[in-house]
Amino acid sequence: MKTMNPAENIYNLIPTEEVKVLKPPRYMSTFRDSVKLEEKKNKAAHKTLGPAKIEVPSPKEFLQKHTKEATLAQSKLPLTCTESALYDSTGRPPRCLAEDKRPPVPHRTDQPLMGVQTNKSFITTNVAEAVMAVPKKPQPIYVDTKKGDKHLLETSGLVPKYIKKKDYGSTPEYLAKRNEEVQRAQEEYDAYVKERLRMGAMKQLSEEERQSVIEGMKKNWDQFHHEYQGLSVVIDTVPKKAHKERLEAEMRQLERDIEMIERHKIIYIANN
Repeated sequence: MKTMNPAENIYNLIPTEEVKVLKPPRYMSTFRDSVKLEEKKNKAAHKTLGPAKIEVPSPKEFLQKHTKEATLAQSKLPLTCTESALYDSTGRPPRCLAEDKRPPVPHRTDQPLMGVQTNKSFITTNVAEAVMAVPKKPQPIYVDTKKGDKHLLETSGLVPKYIKKKDYGSTPEYLAKRNEEVQRAQEEYDAYVKERLRMGAMKQLSEEERQSVIEGMKKNWDQFHHEYQGLSVVIDTVPKKAHKERLEAEMRQLERDIEMIERHKIIYIANN
C-alpha cells in the first residue's frame, strides 16, 4: 500500500514548528523543611560518621576470672561440713536451719502428760454448730458460651454498682448552669415583653382569638383542597400546571402556619 505522504513531497519543504511539551512543575511538599529539621534533630549517635565518643575503660580495670558468677549470701553463723552440704544449688538453707523452727520432736523416753480430762461433749457441740451454721450462699456467676464457661458476675459490668454512688441521681453541674442560663434568658424576655406591652407596642392574642385564627386557616385550607380535588386528571397546558402549583403552594403555606400557631400557646402581634 502506497503512503499518502512520501519522503519526496513538496509539502515536506515547508518548515514545521516544533511543539514543545511543557512538563508540570515537580511536586514539592509543604512539610519538606520541617521533615528535614525533625530528621536531623532525631538523629541518633550511632548514625553519625566516625567512631562513637564513649569513655575508654582503664587498663587497670580488666575483667578478672569468676567476676560475673553469682555469689551466695554469707550466713551469720559458721556452718559445719555437714550443714554446708545440706544447701542446694539455689543457696537456700534447709527447713531445719531456718529461723522459724518448729518445736522439737519429743524423745522416746519422754513421758506424756497424764490425768488431763475434759467434760466437753464433742457430739453435742458438733450438732449445735451444724444447726446454728448459716448456709453458704452461692457466688453469682454468668455463662456466656454453650459449653458452660462460667465467669464472676460482679466483675462483668452487669451489676449496677453506679447506683450506690453518693452523687447518683443528682443533676450535673453543667446542666444546672445551663438551666440557670435558660431561666435567666426567659426572665429577661418576659421582662422585655411586659415592657413592650406596657408601652402599647404589642398585643397578646387571647385563646379565643387564637382558636378563631386557626379555624379560619383550616377553612381556607379546605377551600383550596376542594378546588385542588376538582382539577382535571390530565394537566397538559401551562395555565393548568401553574394553577395546580399555586394551589399546592397555598396549602403548604397554610399547613406551616397552622402548625406554628398550634405549637405556640402565647402569640404577640404589633399594634401598627
